[in-house]
Amino acid sequence: MNSWLIAILLIIIIGFLLDSCISLLNLKALDPALPEEFSSVYNQDEYAKSQEYTRVTTKFSLVSSTVSTLLTLAFLLLGGFNAVDIFARSFEFNEILTGLVYAGCLMLLSYIVSLPFSIYSTFVIEERFGFNRTTVKTFILDTIKGTLLAIALGGPLLALILWFFNATGSMAWIYCWAGVVVFSIIIQFLAPVLIMPLFNKFSPLGEGELKTRIMNYAEQERFKLQGIFTMDGSKRSTKLNAFFTGFGKFRKIVFFDTLVDKLETDEIVAVLAHEMGHFKLKHVLKMMAGSILQTGFIFFLLSLVLGNEQLFEAFSMEYVSVYAGLFFFGFLYSPVNLLVSVLFNALSRKHEYQADAYAVRTTGEKDYLISGLKKLCQANLSNLTPHPAAVFLEYTHPPVLVRIKAIRELIIKE
Repeated sequence: MNSWLIAILLIIIIGFLLDSCISLLNLKALDPALPEEFSSVYNQDEYAKSQEYTRVTTKFSLVSSTVSTLLTLAFLLLGGFNAVDIFARSFEFNEILTGLVYAGCLMLLSYIVSLPFSIYSTFVIEERFGFNRTTVKTFILDTIKGTLLAIALGGPLLALILWFFNATGSMAWIYCWAGVVVFSIIIQFLAPVLIMPLFNKFSPLGEGELKTRIMNYAEQERFKLQGIFTMDGSKRSTKLNAFFTGFGKFRKIVFFDTLVDKLETDEIVAVLAHEMGHFKLKHVLKMMAGSILQTGFIFFLLSLVLGNEQLFEAFSMEYVSVYAGLFFFGFLYSPVNLLVSVLFNALSRKHEYQADAYAVRTTGEKDYLISGLKKLCQANLSNLTPHPAAVFLEYTHPPVLVRIKAIRELIIKE
């Protein structure tokens, strides 16, 4: 048997088993006893509901990943990738257009497989636990907009990558790296202005105590803002969130309308202070720099395997092509991606502790940040007791109980 095929099958199967084990460990770690820290936030029935939400979503994820893995294995072993390639080549386009057709077909097949799970998650599970606000119309419009956006942005980027690898020889990976980095930076600036408004309505925060407190805090920290906005997050879900978007003088604060309704002014300022800490401590730039280095590493490794005929034989391919090689490389990169993501997640968790410390230091308050975090967990039915293995491998934020303990141990200087 082809050694590349054996390696790819092992990668898929071991990856599936690892994810499944982590999910099962997370379920086993659920503790029915309400943590003392949350006794003032939850009653026993509400806490039981949050644990049931974790059970239901975890089991659903296990079913979804099982179906996805089995279909992927069948598609690979039965020559599905080659069948799609033959179809794409039947149009007799040039290499780049054929690659775009090939990519589009695979993405369409993937979407068709995932669509029933997406519908069930949104309209059954999220509805059952009181989160869903998405209408059928909104769901369909989101799908159409997302598809058109993927074509408008992803199509030209993929075409550029294919052109570089077909036309620039051994230096192609460097050109691709530079091109993707430039593209990503441009998207970071365009997203708040052109992309995000396609899906949500952004309204300037009205005059009042909250806006005054935020502006005073931003001025205190010498943090320039273009504006403070609320987003109609309640259009799709009752879950709470807030984020910064944009760079430099174009930075904006965005609060979900659900968050403004559920949190007190002092709690919102504390959450804002945490997010501002990420900017002030250069966490965003550090993560971006790490992502840029990772992108270069990916393209370098990709350049080493693109023309490997045995790799294409593993996928039962009749023709060797750059566009198909991009997808096959994704399977090979999975173990590397796991190791890299573990490092990024560990760094992200460290950044969360630092941003919490920044918020406490600059506001002079612990209690409002803690109460804000508790309300976020309560509203989102967060899992309070994840298994340490799940935290190590998957979590970008520390478990909330550990995080609150760290906040309580901070010393506020008078």
